[in-house]
Amino acid sequence: MKAISRTGAAFAALLLASLLGSTGALAQTCKSGPATVGFLPKLDTDPYFQVAKTGADEAQGEIGGTVIQQAPSQATAEAQIEFINNLVSQKVDVIAISGNDANAVAPALKRAAKQGVRVVSYDSDVAASARSLFLNQAKGDSLAEMMLESLGQLTNYDGDFAILSSTPTATNQNAWIDFIKARLKEPKYAKLNLVQVAYGQESEQINQQQALALVQAFPNLKGIIIPAGIGLPAAARALEQSGALGKIKLTGLAPATLIKKYIQNGTVQDIWWNVKDLGYLTYQAAQALAQCKITGKEGETFKAGRLGEYKVGANGEVVLGPAQIVTPKNVDEFKF
Repeated sequence: MKAISRTGAAFAALLLASLLGSTGALAQTCKSGPATVGFLPKLDTDPYFQVAKTGADEAQGEIGGTVIQQAPSQATAEAQIEFINNLVSQKVDVIAISGNDANAVAPALKRAAKQGVRVVSYDSDVAASARSLFLNQAKGDSLAEMMLESLGQLTNYDGDFAILSSTPTATNQNAWIDFIKARLKEPKYAKLNLVQVAYGQESEQINQQQALALVQAFPNLKGIIIPAGIGLPAAARALEQSGALGKIKLTGLAPATLIKKYIQNGTVQDIWWNVKDLGYLTYQAAQALAQCKITGKEGETFKAGRLGEYKVGANGEVVLGPAQIVTPKNVDEFKF
């Protein structure tokens, strides 16, 4: 009996070892069928992420599995960490997160991975060490280039301008701002002068206040770049009501339908993409990852339904496709 007990104990130890990695974490197993994907946007009230979810729902209808979307009412890393833990407790197979702070959420995501949950980011990346894939709406450099070029077109490449971002920790927006600052050293943009970077804190009211404050603080302001979906429509309305819109031109990122009248009258330009397709691609990629069809290694390919085949790039990045500058000529092509 003692020998059997020792044998049983040894077998149990081997079984446990097979389930645990070198860190003592539960191993991530390959799903044999469709997985449960928990989407964690930056903010629960942002219509951008609701539209992205319609794409995830479309993909779910085609290939099966389950979509769960939960998000905080405040766009902070602390709020997202609580939701990461909630999704783990619901036993999702994959967490798809749009990070409010790349590094602050990383420890919670790594703990989720140790419990067998795979992690992808979409829209706004997190630390590469904390996820397998980043589903990017467009190449960051190209978005920043288009925003700066759009501002140049609106201001004849001359004058003071400001940037009204969302939060100081927003990963994607900080990267775009750094790129814009670097580009300003080039001769083409030599007459453009960045006077301030302000933050709207993912709040319509604060974005309106900040836009008006920039106008008051800088009498020679010619334009504002607003790389945030909530901020651009809010600022446009505020400047319209104050009578400053037109004298001051706006460009950035926002649902084209929310600012269509401003685009049509030439006071605002927009850089945009198909938001529904970003959600669709994210769900397809999450399923491929959960089923071990891909691991996040550069050069791997996977099929993404109606969008076709995609390749994983450096650092696990998968790019949806190129964005466009939305102008009066093409605004009707954008349904969100």
